[in-house]
Amino acid sequence: MVSTISVSELRGATSSLDQLIDVRSASEYASGHIPGAVNVPMDQIEGRLDDLRPDVRLILICQGGTRARMTAALLEPCGRDVAVLDGGTSAWVQAGFPIVKSTRTRWSLERQVRLIAGLLVIAGFVLSRVVHPAWLFLSMFVGLGLTFAGVTDLCLMGEVLGRMPWNEQSHCKVAHPKAEPCPGKQ
Repeated sequence: MVSTISVSELRGATSSLDQLIDVRSASEYASGHIPGAVNVPMDQIEGRLDDLRPDVRLILICQGGTRARMTAALLEPCGRDVAVLDGGTSAWVQAGFPIVKSTRTRWSLERQVRLIAGLLVIAGFVLSRVVHPAWLFLSMFVGLGLTFAGVTDLCLMGEVLGRMPWNEQSHCKVAHPKAEPCPGKQ
């Protein structure tokens, strides 16, 4: 059984004996992460075991705790000392603790893709009923795009959204990990 740690315990007890690992995607991590956390996405964890310090407890973090628990299960056979942040980054933010942001958006790129894909599927369906049945091909096209993204791990919609102005990287130099984001770059 994997142990959990609360946000208040994490806030007061982190030391050199802990390594904070954020297992979310790079875009989710950039949209807001706990200061000092290192990004090792869940799908890369097994290939990046050498990036994890062997002599410390790993505290796994995700948005709500689910992916961190799944990652802990992947690390369990390795005999690592692992804890999961209960409630994840969401609980950290709700507690009023600072986060580090390197993008303007608060939505991860994956969430943006899911929203746009869902809206396109709904639009294709509605337009096929109201305007012309050929609009159903829009929904089919989105489905094919999502299938392609799942098979190849290349998401063209994600690439396009990643270049949008609201997803630009912040170029601020942060003097202290608890510092607030730069004015105008939120």
